[in-house]
Amino acid sequence: MTRPQLPPPDLTLSQDEARVITLYAQGFIGAAARRGGVPGMLRRLGGVQLDTISVLARSHELVAYARLGAIGRTKVEEAYWHRQRAAAFEYWSHAACVLPIEEWPFYEFRRRAFRERGLRWHQSHPEVCAQVLARIRAEGPLTATELGGAKNGGPWWDWSDTKIAVEWLLDTGEVICARRAGWRRVYDLPERVLPPGLLDAGLSDEECVTRLAGVAGQALGIVTQADLADYQRLKYGGAGIRQDGRVLTAADSAAASGLVPVEIAAGPRGPAVRAWLDPQLPDSAARRGRHRTTLLSPFDSLIWDRKRTMRMFGFQHSLEAYVPQAKRVHGYFTMPLLAGGQLVGRVDPARSGSTLVARKLTMDKAKAAEPMAQALVEAASWVGCDNIKLQQVEPPLLEPRLRSALAAYGA
Repeated sequence: MTRPQLPPPDLTLSQDEARVITLYAQGFIGAAARRGGVPGMLRRLGGVQLDTISVLARSHELVAYARLGAIGRTKVEEAYWHRQRAAAFEYWSHAACVLPIEEWPFYEFRRRAFRERGLRWHQSHPEVCAQVLARIRAEGPLTATELGGAKNGGPWWDWSDTKIAVEWLLDTGEVICARRAGWRRVYDLPERVLPPGLLDAGLSDEECVTRLAGVAGQALGIVTQADLADYQRLKYGGAGIRQDGRVLTAADSAAASGLVPVEIAAGPRGPAVRAWLDPQLPDSAARRGRHRTTLLSPFDSLIWDRKRTMRMFGFQHSLEAYVPQAKRVHGYFTMPLLAGGQLVGRVDPARSGSTLVARKLTMDKAKAAEPMAQALVEAASWVGCDNIKLQQVEPPLLEPRLRSALAAYGA
């Protein structure tokens, strides 16, 4: 098959310009990112990853904190899972994510693929699915516990038939999760939850993927082909998305979504690469503003993709929570430090009563000590800690400078 010819780039950007564009689009530069609060942030990012791990806070809270500052944690929860009206729903995007409710129609391509495939991880039983659906229809919104229990008593993946059934119904769109009770999903019927006009949009795969490519372009500001595929786990190519027998490419969806072809020039972090730019971005003068200094959740969309993180920041990031303790390099829940538009350090935090414990802390440069102190103090205050304890600091010669900076903040 002949590959389509990409149009020539309209613009060449440096690697630093591309990095600043992404930081602006992700909400880490200037005051504009705080407009609209958590709902506005969610729409700009297109999705926020969920995870069960809670160290300082759960990841979906940390993502909002990193951009908006010390916003109340209850306010964050209510913005995602509004009690009176559906503001968001949970589904498979980059991973399990909370997504703006208006994006529901554009995940029909994935729901359709699940239905055609017939299973996800577990094999569901049609009769159990029918029973679960009938109960939700008759009794209203229910958690897996209320439906009869989520587990059989073994490991976390040892799901009960009821849990398998209701998650399959979620995969295929017969139920929706737009609210949580505690940390438990509440399952309901889409027709009872979705605003008018979202239920039966009848979109094709191409229409769905075009929209999601545009969302990725907006969320990152500038995207390569790999970025487009990774942000919402789109599979381009021979085994990927098709429409009327034609294989869709990243170039197809980027062009259809209105993204503009550009080139990111070669530089210290790698060779030149073709990319697409969000044409709705303000000009470079408008993108200037104060950079956030903050710790990032390891599940933050700024650093979802390891290769992109290395390409943009020259920073090696990985989550070691699922690595045996003896093999961890940086720690269980390592949070990178963003300061001055660069990733300049990392810390593996924990809580002990009202103390934030930096179990292992690494700074890549001497000048990272002051922003690290600022980020630790702000994070500690946000989660209700009034003390900071350092355990291991790398390199050790920077520890006195860090302690001095913490002392200046009264920590």
